[in-house]
Order: sequence, then structure tokens, then C-alpha cells
Amino acid sequence: MGEQILLTVSKMSKTFGQTRALVEVDFAVRAGEVHGLIGENGSGKSTLIKLLLKELEPTSGTIIINKKNLEKIRRGQVPYFRRNIGCVFQDFRLLKDRDVYENVAFAQRVVNRPTRVIRKRVPEVLQEVGLAGKYKAYPDELSGGEQQRVALARAIVNRPDILLADEPTGNLDPKTSEEIMKLLEEINQRGTTVLVVTHNKEIVNSMKKRVLTMHNGVIISDEKEGEYYEA
Repeated sequence: MGEQILLTVSKMSKTFGQTRALVEVDFAVRAGEVHGLIGENGSGKSTLIKLLLKELEPTSGTIIINKKNLEKIRRGQVPYFRRNIGCVFQDFRLLKDRDVYENVAFAQRVVNRPTRVIRKRVPEVLQEVGLAGKYKAYPDELSGGEQQRVALARAIVNRPDILLADEPTGNLDPKTSEEIMKLLEEINQRGTTVLVVTHNKEIVNSMKKRVLTMHNGVIISDEKEGEYYEA
């Protein structure tokens, strides 16, 4: 499993008017890796995430995820393509009017999973993220760390090939951040490839995993067991 290339980005650039957000970005992620993508705000990280989700189109270059060239995926196929990508963000993006169970089940309903599958899978995944006892709670009754756990459960409930974690600890205190990072490692150990996008130096240095550093839209370092690389 460790040898298969799951994600390849080749000579990818993205320009907005006169602004070059990404410049000739090249990297590959192997299946089973935990991978860090680091950079200060404005370095191009968020643009890259949007390109990986096909929310934006590159100005040039190619992205291949799980042997699919994103350029060849038609607009109507995008929701099906995204089924294999889990996402979490720093603002959690939970449905405030639905309880924990329904927030996670929503991701299964969107892809037309049968009710019997949902009833089995949602409790399983809530157990994995340590929230089995909170399934009836609503988002505003939960701490920030608990809300991010719900978001993680929703992101992995359909067993995606890759999990994109965009500033997953951005709104959390250091202790809770550590717990979320540990949870991401556990998710990885169950077989999901994880790409953590952050500007948080402490998180990167604690990961002791492969780390790419971005600066002004360019990858300036690729460390196998990297620490944060100062530009």
C-alpha cells in the first residue's frame, strides 16, 4: 500500500489577474502517508486545497488523484469525484440545526447510502473519534475540540482515500490541537492518507512526518521527516 502514488501535482500554476498564487508546484503523496503542507498566510495553501477539490481550475499544470486527471472530470462528475476526498476546516462547517449523529449521517445521505448502512456506520465512526456518548448533542453544545471531532467523523464516514485537513487546529488551544493531531494519526493508521495544511510550527515539528514548505506560491523545501523551514 505504501508504494502507490495517490496524489500527483505537476508543474501547477494558478494566476488571478496579475497575481501569481501558485508557481510551478510539483509534489507527490504516497498512499498511506501523513503529509504536512506548511506556509504562512498568503503562501498559496488555500488556493492549492481549492484546486485539489476542483473548486478552482489551474492556469497550467496537472493534478492526478487516485489515477484520475482532474482536468478530465466534467462538472457533473465533480460530486462523485469528491466522495473519495474527506475535508476538515478550521471553522468546522457543521450544520447547526442538526445533532451530531445527523451531521455525520448527512455525508452518507448525500451519496445515497442505504439507511441500514448509515445506522451501522455512523455509530462506528463516532466511536473512532471518541464521541459515541454525544450523538444527540447539537454543535453549539460542544467545545471546539468536540466540534472538530464531529467534522472529522463526517469527513471519514465514507472511507475516503485521502483526508485534506485545512488548518484543522486553527481555532483550538494547544492541548486540544495535540488531541486532534493524534486523532489524525489514528485515522491514518486505519488506512487513510492524510494531508495536513497549516501555518502552525509546533504542529509541524511534532508530526515528524514528511513536510512541504510553501512561500509566495512556491514550494521551497521538501523534508522527509521535516520541521518547519523558515523562508
